[in-house]
Amino acid sequence: MITVNYIVSVFLIVLGLYTVCTKKNLIKIVLGLGIIDYGVNLLIVSIGWNDGGTAPIFTVTDLLNGVSSKFFVDPVPQALTLTSIVIGACVTAMALSLVIMVYRKYKTLNADEVRRLRG
Repeated sequence: MITVNYIVSVFLIVLGLYTVCTKKNLIKIVLGLGIIDYGVNLLIVSIGWNDGGTAPIFTVTDLLNGVSSKFFVDPVPQALTLTSIVIGACVTAMALSLVIMVYRKYKTLNADEVRRLRG
């Protein structure tokens, strides 16, 4: 099951890179960056997964009995992914606002035409 997550995350990252590198529409480029972000988030969560693991909540009896930490899921990747989701949403909003400003100034969303107009 976890291997599927790795395959899908690599696929999403490659698909996003393909979109960013080959598309000329600025909105499609921003969507490609979002797809890369989703792939990286899936990869981070998949790295922290532990088959058969539970939430890392220790009770007094667990500590006294010496429960091994291999039965717990690592919470750090989950926290990093939550932070990454918030940052990704803000970056996407900022990029789309820049696309709107580019469209207002140049009346086009084609990246090649904007580069040509730069001078």
